Amino acid sequence: MLIREIMNSDLITINPEASLNKAYKVMMQNKIRHLPVLENGKLIGIITDRDLRLATSKLAEHPFDPQVPVKDVMTTSVFTVHPSDPIGMAIRIMRESKIGSLPVVENNKLVGILTGIDVLDAMLILTGMDKPSGRLDVRVSDKSGELARLSKILADKGVNILSVLSYTEPNGNVRVILRVNTMEIRKLASAICDSDFEVLWPPHISCVE
Repeated sequence: MLIREIMNSDLITINPEASLNKAYKVMMQNKIRHLPVLENGKLIGIITDRDLRLATSKLAEHPFDPQVPVKDVMTTSVFTVHPSDPIGMAIRIMRESKIGSLPVVENNKLVGILTGIDVLDAMLILTGMDKPSGRLDVRVSDKSGELARLSKILADKGVNILSVLSYTEPNGNVRVILRVNTMEIRKLASAICDSDFEVLWPPHISCVE
């Protein structure tokens, strides 16, 4: 999935000369937490609801007056992404940098914004959880052809795979999490188990020895 497929392109921005009070009102009215700051159409910073709370809190060492301009508080070192970047890149940047949003820039122009909620929506789609489906959690050996063998079992049962996620466990085995287009998965899981795969979900599946 690419960022352009999940980003919000209905942009709400603010001028650097606008007051903190104005920024707060814009966020409240539009129910948003991140405001890109544009000057002459160019992204020069970003301000968040957290920035506003910290800047104007009476507990701050040097609290700002709510009438000071946004430019005095905004973050100017802004991480950005391109609309053609994969969503995984955005997730990594947001996690490593501990930020809640990423402006999306193309040809030096702000074309969208990606937030943590957008990322969660993307994960629902990527994992197939955005539609009714069944879940299978299978442990396979890390060797050629095992995933194809698992897929053939499902195909022979007339089951479509909606999504596949996998990762390598510390012991070298591979965990495969599948979303399939049926809610009747216990018989399906038994057939997988009978083919010498270890089924971890659904639980309590009895395999034929």
